[in-house]
Amino acid sequence: MIEDLWYKNAVMYSLDLETFLDGNDDGTGDFQGLNEKLDYLHALGVDTIWLAPFQPTPNKDNGYDVKDYYGVDPRHGSSGDFVQFMHHAKKRGLKVIIDLVVNHTSDQHPWFQDARKGKDAKHHDWYIWSDTRPPNYDEGMVFPGVQKAIWTKDEKAKAYYFHRFYEFQPDLNMDNLEVREEVMRIMGYWLQLGVDGFRVDAVPFILETPPKGNNKPHLTFEYLSEMRRFLQWRKGDAILLGEANVLPTENKKYFGEEGDGIHLMFNFFVNQHLFYSLASGDVRPLIKALKATKDIHPMSQWAQFLRNHDELDLGRLTEKQRQVVFEKFGPEKRMQLYDRGIRRRLSPMLGNRPQSELAYSLVFSLPGTPVIRYGDEIGMGDDLSLKERDAVRTPMHWSNDFQGGFSKAKKLVHPVIDKGPYSFQHINVDDQRRQPDSLLNWLTALIRLRKECPEIGWGEWEIIDTENWQILCMLYNWEGRSLYVIHNFDSEPHEIHLKRKPNGQTLKDLMVKTECPADKKGVHKITLEAYGYKWLRVDGKAKE
Repeated sequence: MIEDLWYKNAVMYSLDLETFLDGNDDGTGDFQGLNEKLDYLHALGVDTIWLAPFQPTPNKDNGYDVKDYYGVDPRHGSSGDFVQFMHHAKKRGLKVIIDLVVNHTSDQHPWFQDARKGKDAKHHDWYIWSDTRPPNYDEGMVFPGVQKAIWTKDEKAKAYYFHRFYEFQPDLNMDNLEVREEVMRIMGYWLQLGVDGFRVDAVPFILETPPKGNNKPHLTFEYLSEMRRFLQWRKGDAILLGEANVLPTENKKYFGEEGDGIHLMFNFFVNQHLFYSLASGDVRPLIKALKATKDIHPMSQWAQFLRNHDELDLGRLTEKQRQVVFEKFGPEKRMQLYDRGIRRRLSPMLGNRPQSELAYSLVFSLPGTPVIRYGDEIGMGDDLSLKERDAVRTPMHWSNDFQGGFSKAKKLVHPVIDKGPYSFQHINVDDQRRQPDSLLNWLTALIRLRKECPEIGWGEWEIIDTENWQILCMLYNWEGRSLYVIHNFDSEPHEIHLKRKPNGQTLKDLMVKTECPADKKGVHKITLEAYGYKWLRVDGKAKE
């Protein structure tokens, strides 16, 4: 039944084990450390943990180069530690989803090592090969400027293998039935250990038949339906959260015409236009993006986010729009990446508390499920001296103790930020817990508020025209309840007028103890401070 769709009103928290908390002081985060912080996550108010890859890996790409799908990397503990973590998470009512990285493996995976032996090898056809170098070998790279090709010659196999990502990540051949059956076994294994679903990495590339010559890649969406059917057969309320940075015209293919594809998908299109609106103060492109992504199946859901573990991808913006965002949030070349994005954390980009609050209030009020990134709840900074995307993958700041309370080891998987205004001495959980007006306590209250507004996850929404292109006003309606959420993207205050029928209804501010009654003409006059925001519930009882 539709009422059982728990993800409709969830709040998700994304973390990477290796940088969250080191429980055994060897310099790398682990399940022991995560167990110690489950009460913190529970108190924060999130109800779903999304874990980045933690399986055995050479770790050349933050664990996304998997060499064994059925275990735990020794740096993070053992399979027993994972089961213990799941037990403690469930005791606190926390759901857990994990990364499913099956468009490629590590080149150290036994499957690929066997595939290299030649065409008669058992796993040779589990990967994609070409006897000659395809003419498009240096086109379509995921990491332009860093990655040199998508076809690389393997001297042992005497053939070229296909890789959308780095050359140490050969793509699996999803057109091979045996590969798809193995993916089901991987899913079944982790479902049996209690996970509540998967964040599916690089969805379009899972579905892709690689291009050769002048042929365009073909996407087989039936593979998503296969995964969905298997998932719900094994665990009825488990979910698939897809990473697919696609145009709005393609959304239905991923969700499925009948809602039989992935359950949730990150809304990259809205995310990119959101940052343009934050940079420019103009909400009109964001409104267009929201409307363009509105028409999805009722069982489907968007995942809304501000920042993740990758660069802030701006590839869907026009060149002019992209330059506006670069100038505002990443003006230096070292802040940019892959000629399309920004490699900074949220707080340093936005630069001040009012805009940070505006951004968080906005993403929590957009139609869908909010996903927050570890450390952003305290306003952590970035380390631009680290290469590529590692700039936003530094250890969590728990206190102002040695190494930010992350570990007692001298050498860490990544260095903590220990200089400047975003150092762990200035930005950490311990201090903010004891400051009533801290970002952490403010966000904790916002999470509670979002959980108390199910009309955002479940209801119908519309954009209310305020005749002001710096104001975004959204109205949600669900089961007789109505909610206005209003945001001012300008650095100056504004007053807007809302007219409601029947006249006389009151709007109750859900953040402060005030009410906004209508005047004799049925108009609500609402003042918004610079970068101000209001969550207003309509009092269902009209006054005489």
